[in-house]
Amino acid sequence: METLPMPLDTLAAQPGGLDDFRITSPREIAAVLRQLCDGNVRLNLNTPDGTVLGALLWTVDSLRDRLSFSADENDPMLPALLECDEAVVVGYLDSVKLQFDVSQLVLVRGGRDSVLSAALPRQMFRFQRRSGYRVRPLLNNAPLARLRHSEIGEMQLALRVLDLSIGGCALFLPNDVPAMQPGVQINQVRIELDADTQLLVNLKLQHVTSINPDSRGVRLGCEFVNASGDALRTLQRFIDQTQKRRKLMALP
Repeated sequence: METLPMPLDTLAAQPGGLDDFRITSPREIAAVLRQLCDGNVRLNLNTPDGTVLGALLWTVDSLRDRLSFSADENDPMLPALLECDEAVVVGYLDSVKLQFDVSQLVLVRGGRDSVLSAALPRQMFRFQRRSGYRVRPLLNNAPLARLRHSEIGEMQLALRVLDLSIGGCALFLPNDVPAMQPGVQINQVRIELDADTQLLVNLKLQHVTSINPDSRGVRLGCEFVNASGDALRTLQRFIDQTQKRRKLMALP
């Protein structure tokens, strides 16, 4: 699991910048922080000089505009962290990478325990793990991938998308279509997420697997090759929306 901070300057330079990843609502930030706190999620505090301190988020005080992390006074990384006075916090919730800056770091010594106090962040970023959570499209909105057969260039295919992540997808290849071999790259694949949203990507076929005897086809596990920033942002929105719809459908 990647625990280093995402390169925000690099992402900001791409078309669309960081807007699709940024959270600025104080209420939403507080809700995410409470999830990290209640879930005892392990976090890494990273300083510009490369110091990394592992900690848990203990309290979130919106009224005083402060939060606190667990702190071990004997941790050799603590002095360097306090000297920097700021850090980038990285952690994961449901396979989503969260990242936010904290400043005004102060060690508060208590009777039995000590905590690391910091100012509440003003913004937060969330990034889908590249090889993490895969979402299955809703049955009434199954995306299609339009591509040329890797072995028979003149054969045009429209394959059903079985699942999607920010780093790749799985396609269904029917038994009546000639087989494809792992390792090939298929360029200029058009993925139609819905009637109004399309992606143009290059795919590398990583593996071909059977689904079940009654499926009448196989699963093509594909990785996106050098997907553009626009494509990644569109995928992120589609994954988020699909997850929200599934949660709504599961409500009684």
